[in-house]
Amino acid sequence: MTGTSTRPDRDGDPPPRPPGVPEIPAQPGPTPAGEPRDAVPPGAGPSDGAAAGEARPDRAQYAVCAFLAVLGALVLVDAGRIGQALNAADPIGPKPVPMLLGALLLVVAAVYAVDVYRGGTGEPEGGEDVDLSSPIDWRTVLLLIAAFVVNAVLIEPLGWVISGALLFWGSAFALGNRHHVRNLVIAVALSLITFYAFAIGLGVNLPAGVLQGIL
Repeated sequence: MTGTSTRPDRDGDPPPRPPGVPEIPAQPGPTPAGEPRDAVPPGAGPSDGAAAGEARPDRAQYAVCAFLAVLGALVLVDAGRIGQALNAADPIGPKPVPMLLGALLLVVAAVYAVDVYRGGTGEPEGGEDVDLSSPIDWRTVLLLIAAFVVNAVLIEPLGWVISGALLFWGSAFALGNRHHVRNLVIAVALSLITFYAFAIGLGVNLPAGVLQGIL
């Protein structure tokens, strides 16, 4: 019985395919290492890939631009109220420096706004033990804000030693430390150290409050 041989020749070439049998189309193999893959899927036009790569402006950054602009305007307004106190030791006076600072803040706000409009974004800060995808711990933030507000309200009537101790103790509590007695002792020590450091080292008297005459 005579038939067509399907075994390869001795040279390694495959035998000729019998007439009437269609050839199998070549299948695409894996992409070699180091060769970039096409990011645009088959059938998609070049405009689709370009649109997907366009960066959208982060509208939340405009709040930072507005804050810088308002801060610069406030500095300029406040600097405009400074009188011209010129003398031989200071021929420039106290007015030019805050005016320059306010103008620079406005320039930074404008440049920042243009960069945000063009799609510029800052790279997220990496950290070994920080999960950048985790949400903000608003409880800790609000407790810290409350500690600073209490210090600002009580520093005049009670004095820095008491309000500063509450600030240090409240900050430790907000950050999760629950050793209340030890934290209170450390907070009082820090407030006393800073009180005398300002008074003796810098010549600045912090408010003594109810402890006036004792400290």
